[in-house]
Amino acid sequence: MARPPLYDDALRDRLLDATAEMVDAKGPERISLRDIAQNAGTSTSAVYALFGGKTELLVAVIEHGFASFGEAQATAEPRGLRALGFAYRAWAMANPALYRLMFGGGVATEDCRPDDATMSTAMAPLVRALSPRVDEAEVMASALTVWAQVHGAVSLELAGVTPPLAPWDSVYAAVVDAVERAFPAR
Repeated sequence: MARPPLYDDALRDRLLDATAEMVDAKGPERISLRDIAQNAGTSTSAVYALFGGKTELLVAVIEHGFASFGEAQATAEPRGLRALGFAYRAWAMANPALYRLMFGGGVATEDCRPDDATMSTAMAPLVRALSPRVDEAEVMASALTVWAQVHGAVSLELAGVTPPLAPWDSVYAAVVDAVERAFPAR
């Protein structure tokens, strides 16, 4: 009779979520595997069995974030460039700790970053949406320009460093409008 697995996908997801929240709250250097395991309701042996160690766990969290973000972008892609912009913000607001971990640079080292394929897959819907709007040689630069615009607005909103009366729905809609004007459909 086969032995049932000790650690399942639900536990893996709990560890990923707990790690993202704890890194966001305390920083990666101030958390331990024991703290993460305790928050996820398991032991450090589960972390080692599922991920190998702290660095591998942090990489897995970031890769999980890019995969989730990429799925949200792929879902919005058929509705066009505006939909991608609004999906970017919606995903960030639903996953603020993960967003800050992915893009905040707090764990970005050579050993602790997702592979290029993971990041490229997440950005692919934006590249495809821009392809018919710009010359082929300009697609990646255009995608990075759009990303910088929406990322900047979302990061400011999440950081809460703007005037308190800023109507973020309107501000963000204006950012998406500016992107649409900058890269009109041909």
